[in-house]
Amino acid sequence: MTERLFLRLQEDLTQGPESAAPAGTLRSLPVPAALRQQVAHGLMYRETFADGVEVSERVLPDGAVRLVLDLATPPSATGETAGGLIIGASSSAAMVRLQGRMHGLSITLLPGATMDLFGLPAGELTGTAVSLRELLQDDATALCERLATAPGAEARVEALWSLLLQRLQRHPTTASAQVASAVRLIAATGDRARLRDVADAIGVGERRLQQLFHTHVGLSPRAMGRLSRLHHLLRALRRRPADGWAALAVDGGFYDQSHLVNEFQSLCGVTPTEFIRRTISGSSKTAR
Repeated sequence: MTERLFLRLQEDLTQGPESAAPAGTLRSLPVPAALRQQVAHGLMYRETFADGVEVSERVLPDGAVRLVLDLATPPSATGETAGGLIIGASSSAAMVRLQGRMHGLSITLLPGATMDLFGLPAGELTGTAVSLRELLQDDATALCERLATAPGAEARVEALWSLLLQRLQRHPTTASAQVASAVRLIAATGDRARLRDVADAIGVGERRLQQLFHTHVGLSPRAMGRLSRLHHLLRALRRRPADGWAALAVDGGFYDQSHLVNEFQSLCGVTPTEFIRRTISGSSKTAR
Protein backbone atom coordinates (compact mmCIF):
# COMPACT_ATOMS: atom_id res chain seq x y z
CA MET A 1 0.00 0.00 0.00
CA THR A 2 1.29 3.47 -0.90
CA GLU A 3 1.88 5.83 2.02
CA ARG A 4 1.97 9.60 1.87
CA LEU A 5 2.33 12.48 4.34
CA PHE A 6 -0.10 15.21 5.30
CA LEU A 7 0.96 18.24 7.30
CA ARG A 8 -0.82 21.51 7.94
CA LEU A 9 0.65 24.12 10.25
CA GLN A 10 -1.35 27.08 11.53
CA GLU A 11 -0.16 29.43 8.79
CA ASP A 12 -0.85 27.01 5.91
CA LEU A 13 -3.94 27.86 3.87
CA THR A 14 -4.70 24.26 2.89
CA GLN A 15 -1.68 22.00 3.36
CA GLY A 16 2.03 22.35 3.89
CA PRO A 17 4.54 21.91 1.06
CA GLU A 18 5.57 18.60 2.65
CA SER A 19 2.14 17.09 1.99
CA ALA A 20 1.64 14.82 -0.99
CA ALA A 21 -2.07 15.33 -1.69
CA PRO A 22 -2.44 16.56 -5.29
CA ALA A 23 -2.92 20.29 -5.80
CA GLY A 24 -6.54 21.30 -6.19
CA THR A 25 -7.97 18.55 -4.02
CA LEU A 26 -8.19 20.84 -0.97
CA ARG A 27 -10.00 24.16 -0.54
CA SER A 28 -9.97 26.47 2.46
CA LEU A 29 -13.42 27.50 3.72
CA PRO A 30 -14.26 30.92 5.18
CA VAL A 31 -15.39 30.58 8.79
CA PRO A 32 -18.51 32.55 9.79
CA ALA A 33 -17.66 35.48 12.06
CA ALA A 34 -19.90 34.15 14.83
CA LEU A 35 -17.87 30.91 14.99
CA ARG A 36 -14.35 32.32 14.89
CA GLN A 37 -13.80 31.80 18.61
CA GLN A 38 -14.61 28.11 18.18
CA VAL A 39 -13.38 27.24 14.66
CA ALA A 40 -9.78 27.75 13.60
CA HIS A 41 -10.05 26.53 10.03
CA GLY A 42 -12.34 24.80 7.57
CA LEU A 43 -11.20 22.60 4.71
CA MET A 44 -13.11 20.89 1.91
CA TYR A 45 -11.40 17.89 0.35
CA ARG A 46 -12.26 16.09 -2.87
CA GLU A 47 -10.13 13.30 -4.30
CA THR A 48 -10.77 10.18 -6.37
CA PHE A 49 -8.52 7.13 -6.43
CA ALA A 50 -8.33 4.64 -9.27
CA ASP A 51 -10.08 1.31 -8.82
CA GLY A 52 -8.03 -0.99 -6.63
CA VAL A 53 -5.77 1.80 -5.39
CA GLU A 54 -5.54 2.37 -1.64
CA VAL A 55 -3.36 5.00 0.00
CA SER A 56 -2.39 5.26 3.65
CA GLU A 57 -2.04 8.91 4.67
CA ARG A 58 0.12 9.76 7.68
CA VAL A 59 -1.39 12.90 9.23
CA LEU A 60 1.18 14.63 11.41
CA PRO A 61 -0.22 15.87 14.74
CA ASP A 62 -1.18 19.46 15.50
CA GLY A 63 -3.00 18.88 18.81
CA ALA A 64 -6.41 20.07 17.60
CA VAL A 65 -9.88 18.54 17.87
CA ARG A 66 -11.58 18.06 14.49
CA LEU A 67 -15.04 17.56 13.11
CA VAL A 68 -14.96 15.53 9.89
CA LEU A 69 -18.07 15.24 7.73
CA ASP A 70 -18.35 12.77 4.85
CA LEU A 71 -19.97 14.23 1.72
CA ALA A 72 -19.12 11.36 -0.63
CA THR A 73 -21.60 8.88 0.83
CA PRO A 74 -25.19 9.82 0.00
CA PRO A 75 -26.64 11.16 3.27
CA SER A 76 -29.53 9.34 4.86
CA ALA A 77 -32.60 11.43 5.54
CA THR A 78 -33.62 8.93 8.21
CA GLY A 79 -30.58 9.78 10.30
CA GLU A 80 -29.34 6.21 10.33
CA THR A 81 -25.82 7.58 9.93
CA ALA A 82 -24.50 11.06 10.51
CA GLY A 83 -21.65 10.56 8.06
CA GLY A 84 -19.10 12.16 10.32
CA LEU A 85 -16.84 12.02 13.32
CA ILE A 86 -15.49 14.19 16.09
CA ILE A 87 -11.80 13.32 16.35
CA GLY A 88 -10.12 14.13 19.64
CA ALA A 89 -6.76 15.80 20.11
CA SER A 90 -3.69 13.62 19.78
CA SER A 91 0.06 14.05 20.10
CA SER A 92 0.88 11.27 17.64
CA ALA A 93 0.42 10.80 13.90
CA ALA A 94 -2.87 9.37 12.64
CA MET A 95 -3.05 6.88 9.79
CA VAL A 96 -5.98 7.37 7.40
CA ARG A 97 -6.81 4.86 4.67
CA LEU A 98 -7.98 6.48 1.43
CA GLN A 99 -9.70 4.77 -1.49
CA GLY A 100 -12.48 5.31 -3.98
CA ARG A 101 -14.20 8.69 -3.95
CA MET A 102 -13.27 10.96 -1.05
CA HIS A 103 -15.28 14.14 -0.50
CA GLY A 104 -15.92 15.91 2.76
CA LEU A 105 -15.25 18.66 5.26
CA SER A 106 -12.59 18.87 7.95
CA ILE A 107 -13.24 21.51 10.62
CA THR A 108 -10.38 22.34 13.00
CA LEU A 109 -11.65 23.48 16.39
CA LEU A 110 -10.06 25.95 18.78
CA PRO A 111 -9.44 25.32 22.50
CA GLY A 112 -12.75 25.51 24.34
CA ALA A 113 -14.89 24.62 21.33
CA THR A 114 -15.92 21.16 22.53
CA MET A 115 -17.49 22.75 25.60
CA ASP A 116 -19.09 25.57 23.60
CA LEU A 117 -20.50 23.37 20.85
CA PHE A 118 -21.02 19.97 22.47
CA GLY A 119 -20.96 20.59 26.23
CA LEU A 120 -18.13 18.08 26.47
CA PRO A 121 -14.62 18.45 27.93
CA ALA A 122 -11.98 18.03 25.23
CA GLY A 123 -10.14 15.56 27.46
CA GLU A 124 -12.99 13.05 27.09
CA LEU A 125 -12.26 12.88 23.35
CA THR A 126 -8.48 12.64 23.53
CA GLY A 127 -7.00 9.99 21.28
CA THR A 128 -10.36 8.70 20.07
CA ALA A 129 -13.13 9.39 17.56
CA VAL A 130 -16.86 9.63 18.25
CA SER A 131 -19.60 9.49 15.63
CA LEU A 132 -21.68 12.62 15.16
CA ARG A 133 -24.83 10.62 15.81
CA GLU A 134 -23.54 9.39 19.16
CA LEU A 135 -22.49 12.86 20.23
CA LEU A 136 -25.21 15.03 18.71
CA GLN A 137 -28.15 12.57 18.70
CA ASP A 138 -31.25 14.45 17.46
CA ASP A 139 -29.11 17.22 15.98
CA ALA A 140 -27.27 14.61 13.91
CA THR A 141 -30.59 13.39 12.53
CA ALA A 142 -31.59 16.97 11.67
CA LEU A 143 -28.24 17.52 9.97
CA CYS A 144 -28.68 14.35 7.91
CA GLU A 145 -32.09 15.54 6.79
CA ARG A 146 -30.63 18.86 5.63
CA LEU A 147 -27.70 17.17 3.91
CA ALA A 148 -30.05 14.79 2.09
CA THR A 149 -31.96 17.69 0.53
CA ALA A 150 -29.05 20.10 0.03
CA PRO A 151 -28.57 20.87 -3.69
CA GLY A 152 -24.78 20.76 -3.58
CA ALA A 153 -21.58 20.89 -1.56
CA GLU A 154 -21.87 24.60 -0.72
CA ALA A 155 -25.35 24.10 0.71
CA ARG A 156 -24.01 21.24 2.82
CA VAL A 157 -21.28 23.49 4.19
CA GLU A 158 -23.93 26.04 5.14
CA ALA A 159 -25.96 23.30 6.82
CA LEU A 160 -23.00 22.41 9.00
CA TRP A 161 -22.27 26.03 9.93
CA SER A 162 -25.95 26.50 10.78
CA LEU A 163 -25.91 23.48 13.09
CA LEU A 164 -22.78 24.67 14.88
CA LEU A 165 -24.28 28.14 15.36
CA GLN A 166 -27.41 26.59 16.85
CA ARG A 167 -25.30 24.48 19.20
CA LEU A 168 -23.31 27.54 20.24
CA GLN A 169 -26.46 29.41 21.20
CA ARG A 170 -27.49 26.59 23.56
CA HIS A 171 -24.28 26.49 25.56
CA PRO A 172 -22.90 29.43 27.52
CA THR A 173 -19.45 30.34 26.22
CA THR A 174 -16.98 28.62 28.52
CA ALA A 175 -13.76 29.01 26.53
CA SER A 176 -11.21 30.42 28.90
CA ALA A 177 -9.15 33.45 27.92
CA GLN A 178 -6.59 32.08 30.35
CA VAL A 179 -6.27 28.89 28.30
CA ALA A 180 -5.96 30.83 25.05
CA SER A 181 -3.14 32.87 26.59
CA ALA A 182 -1.42 29.73 27.88
CA VAL A 183 -1.66 28.01 24.48
CA ARG A 184 -0.18 31.08 22.77
CA LEU A 185 2.66 31.21 25.29
CA ILE A 186 3.50 27.55 24.78
CA ALA A 187 3.25 27.90 20.99
CA ALA A 188 5.65 30.84 21.07
CA THR A 189 8.24 29.12 23.24
CA GLY A 190 7.92 25.50 22.17
CA ASP A 191 8.81 23.22 25.05
CA ARG A 192 11.04 25.80 26.73
CA ALA A 193 8.44 27.34 29.04
CA ARG A 194 8.23 25.70 32.46
CA LEU A 195 4.81 24.62 33.65
CA ARG A 196 5.12 26.89 36.68
CA ASP A 197 5.97 29.88 34.49
CA VAL A 198 2.96 29.27 32.22
CA ALA A 199 0.67 28.93 35.25
CA ASP A 200 2.07 32.11 36.79
CA ALA A 201 1.63 33.99 33.53
CA ILE A 202 -2.14 33.36 33.51
CA GLY A 203 -2.60 33.68 37.26
CA VAL A 204 -3.39 30.09 38.26
CA GLY A 205 -1.64 27.23 40.00
CA GLU A 206 -0.07 24.33 38.16
CA ARG A 207 -2.88 21.93 39.09
CA ARG A 208 -5.52 24.36 37.84
CA LEU A 209 -3.57 24.80 34.60
CA GLN A 210 -3.66 21.04 34.05
CA GLN A 211 -7.42 21.01 34.69
CA LEU A 212 -8.01 23.85 32.23
CA PHE A 213 -6.07 22.05 29.52
CA HIS A 214 -8.01 18.83 30.11
CA THR A 215 -11.30 20.68 29.78
CA HIS A 216 -10.52 23.02 26.90
CA VAL A 217 -7.58 21.54 24.96
CA GLY A 218 -7.59 17.77 25.43
CA LEU A 219 -3.82 17.54 25.83
CA SER A 220 -1.60 18.40 28.76
CA PRO A 221 0.56 21.55 28.67
CA ARG A 222 3.57 19.26 28.40
CA ALA A 223 2.14 17.47 25.34
CA MET A 224 1.28 20.79 23.72
CA GLY A 225 4.81 21.96 24.40
CA ARG A 226 6.27 18.94 22.64
CA LEU A 227 4.05 19.54 19.62
CA SER A 228 4.95 23.23 19.54
CA ARG A 229 8.63 22.35 19.56
CA LEU A 230 8.03 19.91 16.69
CA HIS A 231 6.21 22.62 14.72
CA HIS A 232 9.10 25.04 15.31
CA LEU A 233 11.42 22.39 13.89
CA LEU A 234 9.21 21.83 10.84
CA ARG A 235 9.16 25.57 10.15
CA ALA A 236 12.95 25.69 10.48
CA LEU A 237 13.22 22.86 7.95
CA ARG A 238 11.18 24.95 5.52
CA ARG A 239 13.40 28.00 5.98
CA ARG A 240 16.77 26.29 6.28
CA PRO A 241 16.58 22.83 4.69
CA ALA A 242 20.36 22.66 4.29
CA ASP A 243 21.10 23.05 8.01
CA GLY A 244 22.43 19.98 9.78
CA TRP A 245 20.38 18.14 12.40
CA ALA A 246 22.76 19.13 15.18
CA ALA A 247 22.28 22.84 14.48
CA LEU A 248 18.51 22.42 14.17
CA ALA A 249 18.47 20.56 17.49
CA VAL A 250 20.23 23.39 19.31
CA ASP A 251 18.06 26.09 17.74
CA GLY A 252 14.88 24.11 18.34
CA GLY A 253 15.29 23.56 22.06
CA PHE A 254 16.28 19.89 21.95
CA TYR A 255 19.03 18.57 24.19
CA ASP A 256 20.97 17.20 21.23
CA GLN A 257 20.53 15.54 17.85
CA SER A 258 19.60 12.20 19.42
CA HIS A 259 16.82 13.88 21.41
CA LEU A 260 15.52 15.53 18.23
CA VAL A 261 15.45 12.22 16.36
CA ASN A 262 13.70 10.38 19.20
CA GLU A 263 11.06 13.10 19.64
CA PHE A 264 10.42 13.34 15.91
CA GLN A 265 9.91 9.60 15.58
CA SER A 266 7.73 9.46 18.71
CA LEU A 267 5.40 12.22 17.48
CA CYS A 268 5.44 11.58 13.72
CA GLY A 269 6.06 7.84 13.49
CA VAL A 270 8.92 8.33 11.03
CA THR A 271 12.52 9.45 11.45
CA PRO A 272 13.54 12.96 10.35
CA THR A 273 15.60 11.44 7.54
CA GLU A 274 12.63 9.42 6.27
CA PHE A 275 10.44 12.52 6.51
CA ILE A 276 12.86 14.51 4.35
CA ARG A 277 13.16 11.67 1.85
CA ARG A 278 9.40 11.44 1.44
CA THR A 279 8.86 15.16 1.09
CA ILE A 280 11.57 15.41 -1.56
CA SER A 281 10.48 12.38 -3.55
CA GLY A 282 6.77 13.30 -3.71
CA SER A 283 6.23 9.83 -5.10
CA SER A 284 2.82 9.17 -3.52
CA LYS A 285 0.63 11.50 -5.60
CA THR A 286 -1.49 8.69 -6.92
CA ALA A 287 -4.96 10.22 -7.00
CA ARG A 288 -6.63 11.89 -9.92
